[in-house]
Amino acid sequence: MKILLALLAAWLLMPASAAMADQPGECAVAQPQLEHVFPLPNTQRAIASKQLTVLVLGSGSSTLPGPKGADLAYPMRLQSALRELLPGVTIKVAADIKQHRTAIETVKLLNKTLTDLKPALVVWQTGTVEAMQGIDPDQFSQALDQGINIARSTGADVLLVNAQYSPRTESMIGLSTYAENMRWVALQHEVPLFDRFEIMKFWADLGTFDLTGAANKLDIATRVHNCIGWLLADFATDAAKQSGPQTEGR
Repeated sequence: MKILLALLAAWLLMPASAAMADQPGECAVAQPQLEHVFPLPNTQRAIASKQLTVLVLGSGSSTLPGPKGADLAYPMRLQSALRELLPGVTIKVAADIKQHRTAIETVKLLNKTLTDLKPALVVWQTGTVEAMQGIDPDQFSQALDQGINIARSTGADVLLVNAQYSPRTESMIGLSTYAENMRWVALQHEVPLFDRFEIMKFWADLGTFDLTGAANKLDIATRVHNCIGWLLADFATDAAKQSGPQTEGR
């Protein structure tokens, strides 16, 4: 059985593009997990103009503990990866991360945040806190609707990121309901959804990362965040390319 799993993994694993070859081998994922994304036209225009600003909105799972936690977490790893993937483009990734923050709370201050920063791309990680608190899934979906509409009204694309996977919490909180709501909202609005949950579950199933008792160990968490940052960068740049060539000023 282990041999069959290894052969299947070898057949399915990324990289599928030259950009992926520059990242650590342990970051490889199954090909379908990074496919079927919607385009990011505003992001593509920003890349064409050589100035890309990204805003990452998130809760506790978007950061790491300790004095260097912010530098090691995936938002800053995303910035590093984008700078490698997009030479000649000035990249700025701003992280607005707050523990225990829901999508409803995020939307309340979103307009001001977007007006101040003027990002071309908003990476919105959400769904975990809602599952933990048992928030009404319909209210969650409505908040996602509002947030996407607000972001687009300011000229920003949106890329959704769902909850992280942990074998210890999967059976304790109802993540699947909120994950499905996110997927449906993403389809309705035609925004890309980065499936962090399934990617991390894939790593756990293959034994790439031990996400059981070692899940809270900083070395494992740092490596996972590094991979998420790399994969997000590749995911976003591929989605931007789907928008077609853009010239500055268009």
